Amino acid sequence: MSFENLNLIEPILSALKSEGYTQPTPIQAKAIPIVLSGQDLLGCAQTGTGKTAAFAIPIIQKLHLMQTEDRSNRKIQALIVTPTRELAIQIGESIAAYGKNTKLRHTVIFGGVPQNAQVNALRNGIDILIATPGRLLDLIAQGFIRLGDIKIFVLDEADRMLDMGFVHDVKKLIKLIPTKRQSLFFSATMPDSIMMLASTILTDPEKVEVTPVSSTAETIQQAVYFVDQGRKYELLVHLLKDPKIITALVFTRTKHGADKVVKMLTRFNIKAEAIHGNKSQNARQKALSNFKDHTTRVLVATDIAARGIDIDDLAFVVNFEIPNISETYVHRIGRTGRAGASGKAVSFCDIEERMFLRDIQKLISMQIPVETDHPFPAENHVPDASPKAKPQQQSSRSQSSYSRPAAVSAGSSSRGPSSDRNSSSSRTTEKPKRKWSWKGNN
Repeated sequence: MSFENLNLIEPILSALKSEGYTQPTPIQAKAIPIVLSGQDLLGCAQTGTGKTAAFAIPIIQKLHLMQTEDRSNRKIQALIVTPTRELAIQIGESIAAYGKNTKLRHTVIFGGVPQNAQVNALRNGIDILIATPGRLLDLIAQGFIRLGDIKIFVLDEADRMLDMGFVHDVKKLIKLIPTKRQSLFFSATMPDSIMMLASTILTDPEKVEVTPVSSTAETIQQAVYFVDQGRKYELLVHLLKDPKIITALVFTRTKHGADKVVKMLTRFNIKAEAIHGNKSQNARQKALSNFKDHTTRVLVATDIAARGIDIDDLAFVVNFEIPNISETYVHRIGRTGRAGASGKAVSFCDIEERMFLRDIQKLISMQIPVETDHPFPAENHVPDASPKAKPQQQSSRSQSSYSRPAAVSAGSSSRGPSSDRNSSSSRTTEKPKRKWSWKGNN
């Protein structure tokens, strides 16, 4: 299938061609016709599947066809809400690229920077607004934004919205936009809490799911290193001695942890920068730019920044700490292996993180192969090999230059002494009492 088969108008087809797009991804092929038809949509797709274009392209087409000759009094007709500044910026860049042959206007608003430039853009009139929840509600309260003319509402990365505590902001926004609208809802995972939120936003939606819920891309070669917490820094430096690793994206749980990793790598003359919520917007954008042009070899990020990092040909991701929310693992390693490319994701696991690892393996329905050939094996606990473990099947498309890790079970180890203490704090909240069942269009 080509984009020509999706009934797209010439200005958009021309823009897509200039961007080098020839064939739609699965979610684009499924979602674009639904959005063009005016139906509500619930899309479940992991990162790197092209979902931004899946909603941006049809929105541009619909608004372009609705334009009148009189554009002196532009009103916001499409609202796209996303959890992070980086992701909002990248969505704005995509809309600029796909809509460059139209006369639509858009702007991006987010916190962490002065609001003057954003307010000026709003005053000049826009058709599409991309926003993070906090700054959006702030400018609404100040009277700079009115949402009474919204025709299309998009909630992107909904599961991350909940993880970051934005659910109440989202509910406030829903009350401010017209009830008669088209709503598009995207999430990488679909737990009960997300389905509950979707049921309050969508009306008789079509469901598009291009991969199994919470799956990882087949092109990503995964491995876990069992290592004591105090030796993770040494292990990271050891891995980065490999000249084949041109750039690496390293994830930590906390901002302080990210800064510590950068400080340590710098001592070993490894150029590294951190990106997290305490950094100014300018500093974050500079760090991303340096990483993309290989001025910086290692970018260290917290989970909040995970969804906003979109880097072509990123081949190596490190989970310096195992995330205590299993779905976060999917989001993290989704930064590599994008659009069919190969990549490698490794995780450093100490004794107190074993339970998190087991939860992740249960979620993704696979045993992550254990890499034992390294100089810093865990001394507190040595995992037992399990004959029942089924190692990851390497995709035929993958051409990674890394050797395949030994297929040892990462799920047979016993729980560490602190597991009972951690288990209660790591679990998600109580399941909703009501589930939303799909009817009608499916």
